[in-house]
Amino acid sequence: SNMKFSKRLIKGKLIKRYKRFFADINIKNEIITAHCPNTGSMMGLLDQNNVVWISKNNDPKRKLKYTLEIIKAKDNLVGVNTHLANKIVYEGLSNNLIKEFMNSDSIKPEVYYNKNTRFDFLVNKNDQKHYIEVKNVTLFRTNNISEFPDAVTSRGSKHLKTLVDAIKKGYKTCILFLVQIQNMENFQIAKDIDKNYYKNYLLAKKSGVQFLAYRCNIDTNSITIEKKLNIINE
Repeated sequence: SNMKFSKRLIKGKLIKRYKRFFADINIKNEIITAHCPNTGSMMGLLDQNNVVWISKNNDPKRKLKYTLEIIKAKDNLVGVNTHLANKIVYEGLSNNLIKEFMNSDSIKPEVYYNKNTRFDFLVNKNDQKHYIEVKNVTLFRTNNISEFPDAVTSRGSKHLKTLVDAIKKGYKTCILFLVQIQNMENFQIAKDIDKNYYKNYLLAKKSGVQFLAYRCNIDTNSITIEKKLNIINE
């Protein structure tokens, strides 16, 4: 039971992304507009004529029938649908694909920690509660090294501080970097992109927040957690 695409994806070429939510795509010389389910900078992925795969949804309530799912950049497939990240992780947790959380007693998605913050998962294992926050990773600037973030993320820094707070209240906490990029072996925090996030990452690590990076296997049928990566920040 992995994150399968419900219908065959359609192959095309990227013309451009604009206004964050839209992408024009050429499919057999017809130009369609797809929803772009990734509001990040998508640095390094948006070159014109990159091969892309999109899904089609015939729900009459939807203005845009197509959704951008995968981009091929520098010969690697990259899963760009951020909305699928939690689904991929939920199935990874349920199928014991994440070593640190094998044989958990319960997995609850989308749990409120306080009235301003919810975390992606609350996992109960050996009578210990773990909050897990998932970050979708699509940036790679050199071979084999995936990176986060791809733009300044004040929300990311806020989450790190809240996870530290949760440790003080007796929870275990974890950030799971979900690397939706083929062929990556390593992961690092892109400290040149967000110095403040890097600083908060180091503080969180010192306070006991666990950081994990897992890579996905990506093809046009499904996306599944495949392999743990080394985190190479000093």
